Amino acid sequence: MTTSIVYQGELRTQAVHLRSGDRITTDAPPDNRGKGEAFSPTDLVATALGTCILTIMGIKARDAEIDMTGAKAEVLKVMASNPRRITRLEVKVTMPNHTYTPKERKILEAAAHHCPVANSLHPDLEEVIEFVWPQDATVTS
Repeated sequence: MTTSIVYQGELRTQAVHLRSGDRITTDAPPDNRGKGEAFSPTDLVATALGTCILTIMGIKARDAEIDMTGAKAEVLKVMASNPRRITRLEVKVTMPNHTYTPKERKILEAAAHHCPVANSLHPDLEEVIEFVWPQDATVTS
């Protein structure tokens, strides 16, 4: 087992990561009859994509001795109805103020596009990853 989840009532759950004991609370969003006082389950999907992208980039960065400490991902989730689902995830990755060669950028951007969460999402879900590098304007891929 990876996680134990308990429904607490009022559209709220608490999940426990069994190996570490870390806890996550979820709450239904206001537009789906909830209070929106915590991550919604679909927020966790969006968050999983952003954290996965940074993690896989971090693995490649460590292997290539590239410092990306302080890189940041911001995720926008777009929902649709009938059926209620995520239709689009936009991830903006802002790299810290270091110098990156074109080769290093290529390595890190390629890694971002091959994270396991992205590979697990439905192909109809639109994913957009935007990279902001410190030396220049925004580069989109």
